[in-house]
Amino acid sequence: MRVCVVGCGAVGSLFAANLAQLDDVEVWAYDLTRDHVDAINENGLRLTGAGDVTGHVRATADASALPPCDFGIVATKAMHTESAVAATAHAFAEGAVASVQNGVGNEEAIARHVQRVIRGTTFPAGKILEPGVVQWDVKGETSLGPFEPSPASVGEIERLADACTRAGMPTNAVPDARPAQWRKVVFNAATNPVGALTGLTHGRVCERPDLRALVTALVDEGKAVAAALGIVLDADPEELIDHAARRDVAYDHKASMLQDVEARRQTEIDYLNGGIARFGRELGVPTPLNDMVTALVKALEDSWS
Repeated sequence: MRVCVVGCGAVGSLFAANLAQLDDVEVWAYDLTRDHVDAINENGLRLTGAGDVTGHVRATADASALPPCDFGIVATKAMHTESAVAATAHAFAEGAVASVQNGVGNEEAIARHVQRVIRGTTFPAGKILEPGVVQWDVKGETSLGPFEPSPASVGEIERLADACTRAGMPTNAVPDARPAQWRKVVFNAATNPVGALTGLTHGRVCERPDLRALVTALVDEGKAVAAALGIVLDADPEELIDHAARRDVAYDHKASMLQDVEARRQTEIDYLNGGIARFGRELGVPTPLNDMVTALVKALEDSWS
């Protein structure tokens, strides 16, 4: 089996390095950060923290160098999905492509270029420490299922899930991946922007009663939108938020949006809170708090220029 991870940031690196441990999987990585690509090719892709792993991955910043692949795993930031998949689509002419990204709308972007798409949700998290080295902060499960308008086959989904599980990334093949996806969308939209705007880690956000109340109010808006879409969440995001706030789980973890703000990079706010608000407008569900935090984060981005 040949797998290409498209976007070898923190989450993409977790999949790439772990899958590279399997004798029956050849792993490629496509990323535009050339020093990261060079370090991976020279020294392997190293994970530290929750797992100590070094994966021998073939990395490239040249999409034309990618060979035909059985599977793609797209782990770019949501705003880069379209360009990344457009560049790499030739490698998946006979393959299936999974999104393990944050937010909503990624599968639709992938399906414009690839015939068979897998809707994915993953909870492991980390951060890049230096080129070729990633700190694995949070372990967790992944769910993979068909993207309904352009689905991969059940067999393909099960095959990729099996490989990820054998590699140390527990993954479930499910008939409907929307409940897990929207649970994470609601979780991220309730916690990420609060951390990004305050500079606080997940655990410290949850310690403050005022901020925890804001998180719950954002969760309630997200739940209402999911319900209007006919999606029954597979678990309560509130329970996930409290679990992650434990000191032995993700108390000190800086959410990806806070990492982006600290680096003055564009955030995924349009695909998280902005995505919930967009569906809310279409369905007639009020989302004033999601509108508010979207405006605040976008204003913060504007302040950098």
